[in-house]
Amino acid sequence: MEIQVPDEPVVALFGRDATLRCSFSPEANFSLADLSLIWQLTDTKRLVHSFSDGQDQLADQVGSYANRTALFYDQLAQGNVSLLLRRVEISDEGSFTCFVRVRDYSRAAVTLQVAAPYSKPNMNLEPNKDLKPGDLAVVSCHASRGYPEASVLWQDSRGSNITENVTTSQVANEEGLFDVHSVLQVLVEPSITYFCLVRNPVLQQETQASVTITGQHLGFPAVALWVTVGLAVCVVGLLAVLAYVCQKKIRESLEEEEENAGNTAGNPPKRDGVCREGGIVGWMDGWGNGLALVVASFKG
Repeated sequence: MEIQVPDEPVVALFGRDATLRCSFSPEANFSLADLSLIWQLTDTKRLVHSFSDGQDQLADQVGSYANRTALFYDQLAQGNVSLLLRRVEISDEGSFTCFVRVRDYSRAAVTLQVAAPYSKPNMNLEPNKDLKPGDLAVVSCHASRGYPEASVLWQDSRGSNITENVTTSQVANEEGLFDVHSVLQVLVEPSITYFCLVRNPVLQQETQASVTITGQHLGFPAVALWVTVGLAVCVVGLLAVLAYVCQKKIRESLEEEEENAGNTAGNPPKRDGVCREGGIVGWMDGWGNGLALVVASFKG
């Protein structure tokens, strides 16, 4: 007797129901009273479900499958001996053998692959403010409750694969589902985006998230700015004081020369006055008109 089962593994979602297909072609005079059917774990031979004498025989059924298995009873007469497995668990993953006996005896194995989609990743940036180009930042990516283990891919907004710079850990919870935690260390570049892609290899499911580092270009620190402004005010004030002192000295020098030379009011001197004070060079013509200041080195 030939039994038909899937060639490829049956993919079942965690927590959902799955059907392990198994069938045969009954003869015209087939009776359910002649059918003996056993589903068991291929490796351990432990009983998953049994049917004979026209009814279920579950006395020796493995406890973890109690109230979780059933047959398609209305289709048994047509040769459909598939097993319905309810609320699939991670521990259900593996090979199941379908044994069928009418007059002849035959068996075949069905592989069950359990899968669970991963949540959309959550991304976190530390530190998340006051970042400047060249600073070291840590970008983390977390996705949860998936199965089997995920593949994690990192890319930046330039399309570069930067997965080799990450550390990824995957830990199974009590249900057997994986939590994925991946960490990327980067040197901050302004306005660059990092993408974390979490892929389930069985479901071909891919989910992703991104974070953009808005590190500003290096600017003038606020404290240094105020210090510079303060110094500039002081320098301007100093220059003004030195200019005043220099102008006064020039005037006094010219007046003294007038008196010594006995100049008259109608014949003013044509000599110029020059003052050097604290790096300020002052100049005034003989009539006391115009003061020119030139910044020189601060030497006497």
